[in-house]
Amino acid sequence: MKLTNPLTGEEFDQPSTNSNDLIQSFNFQKENQNKWSHLPLEQRIAIIQKFSDELQNREEKLAKILTKEMGKPLQESLNEIRGAKSRIKFFLKNTEENLKPRDYSRPGIMKEEIHFEPLGVIGNISAWNYPYLVGVNVFIPALICGNVVLYKPSEHTSLTGLEIQKIFYDCGLPSYAFQVAIGGQDIGRQLLELPLDGIFFTGSYKTGLSIQNQVSSKLIPVGLELGGKDPLYITDDLEDLDQVAESVLEGVFYNNGQSCCSVERIYIHEKIAKSFLEKFKEKAQKLKVGDPMAPGTTQGPLTRKEQISFLKNQVQEAISKGAEVIFEGEIPQGPGYFFPPTILKNVDHTMGLMKEESFGPVIGVQVVNNDEEAIQLMNDTSYGLTSSVFSKDEKRGREILKQIDSGTGYLNCCDRVSPYLPWSGRKNSGLGSTLSFLGIQAFCRPKALHIKS
Repeated sequence: MKLTNPLTGEEFDQPSTNSNDLIQSFNFQKENQNKWSHLPLEQRIAIIQKFSDELQNREEKLAKILTKEMGKPLQESLNEIRGAKSRIKFFLKNTEENLKPRDYSRPGIMKEEIHFEPLGVIGNISAWNYPYLVGVNVFIPALICGNVVLYKPSEHTSLTGLEIQKIFYDCGLPSYAFQVAIGGQDIGRQLLELPLDGIFFTGSYKTGLSIQNQVSSKLIPVGLELGGKDPLYITDDLEDLDQVAESVLEGVFYNNGQSCCSVERIYIHEKIAKSFLEKFKEKAQKLKVGDPMAPGTTQGPLTRKEQISFLKNQVQEAISKGAEVIFEGEIPQGPGYFFPPTILKNVDHTMGLMKEESFGPVIGVQVVNNDEEAIQLMNDTSYGLTSSVFSKDEKRGREILKQIDSGTGYLNCCDRVSPYLPWSGRKNSGLGSTLSFLGIQAFCRPKALHIKS
């Protein structure tokens, strides 16, 4: 398999997992899963704690590998690894309590209990944009709950996937508990053909739907964390537009817009539209596109070369329908999958820019007359991952978010994830939940016990 450095275009070879190796890995895990699930919980937790500690000890090396593979600035790679450690801390602290049997017995009646048992062998097809963060959402609670994990990292971040495996093994995790499959779509399809006990995927709606269709006859738990076209609305009661513009800029352009919860479309009340756009454009001037290893770089290259033409087409189609580019950043000369940070105004929902997931550093800003129009436009999407409202009036903001059909709502913030709250999408944005107590119990099978003395 060929891997590509998105900064230089340099290709290098990485051995892939073949079909026989994949089947052997699964059989190895299936035969030994009970050993892991019967290991005392405190011992499983101790190994995961060591893994977390080693992430910190090796973060500089790991961050450089991640930046080389997918192009995000080195500081963002470090931020991701540190964020993963924070999420692991949540699971270490909260999983035991959520695995305790629930006793619903009533005096003089049968004992009634709920117990939580592991699913078994989990297939995890992960993503390239945040391989540590989206990875630990799945394989950490899965392992703590007593499952074993057959992990397929994205082909774009295969080296990171192999580093994760190495750290686990160095920390004493039995090899049968975490196996890695390296490859592209072919190996992913072969993984889905295995008699897995659950499958968890992070990626695009198109691939997620294909996975759901392929495994539907197996009647196993399926978790799909898919994309979004996440809207943000700025009401007319705000006074500090400077701070709002700063927050929105990060929500749009962090990780080059390659986040499922990036702000992908902005709606601004007409009364403050001009002032906001001036501030937003001013803030965008500080974005610096270039070598992701260099200090001060805020935008590295895109991870996938094909995304450049897709974004160009979105922008050009919008312009042909009347949109106006009010900001376009500079990109370096020479190789690299670079695309300039771009802001457009005079956009509307006849344009793909406001309807189709961009997954890159482009944003359209549409002016609205009132809250009702904003709500209608925010809901005019096949996705339902996150939505954001900026308003001075909390009651007003809550009422708007209540009417938006999305799994997560933000008031006066955007593009954040908390391990204490479920991460779940509606419509084409996914199925099931990760994080919170829901994202722990997702890796368990409940068993009801009726005990008559």
